[in-house]
Amino acid sequence: MRIGIGYDSHRLVEGRKLILGGIDIPFEKGLLGHSDGDVLCHAIIDAIIGAIGEGDIGKHFPDTDNKWKDASSIMLLKHIVELAKSKGFEIVWIDSIVITERPKIAPYIESMKEAISQAGISQSILNIKAKTNEGMGFIGRGEGIAAQATCLLRQK
Repeated sequence: MRIGIGYDSHRLVEGRKLILGGIDIPFEKGLLGHSDGDVLCHAIIDAIIGAIGEGDIGKHFPDTDNKWKDASSIMLLKHIVELAKSKGFEIVWIDSIVITERPKIAPYIESMKEAISQAGISQSILNIKAKTNEGMGFIGRGEGIAAQATCLLRQK
């Protein structure tokens, strides 16, 4: 068994769609990033990469490579799930948290789980929690959104 942890945060800006967990959430701002800025998928990606001992998301999808510009984070996640499988690992459990004051994302969690399942992670082994930052820091001021994830892998 192996455990990995992941974290990501991005700034909220006007003129971008808000993509979280692979779905478009109606909001006046979106996350600034080289890809689609999906902090939840990025945190899950980093957790899986950490559990297989392959560095971090920047090693696999550098923001200096235009190939990843505006890329779907679900597709990036699918690539990493396949990498883990090719190294002989099976995902046993993923627990994650999205931290944002606004928008409220609890109503979208089941849709996120469905979208993430398209990357090869069964909905039955994925937990997503929604939290606020109680008005504190950059998240509390509505300047950005963060996510954390933990991944448990089993060697096949």
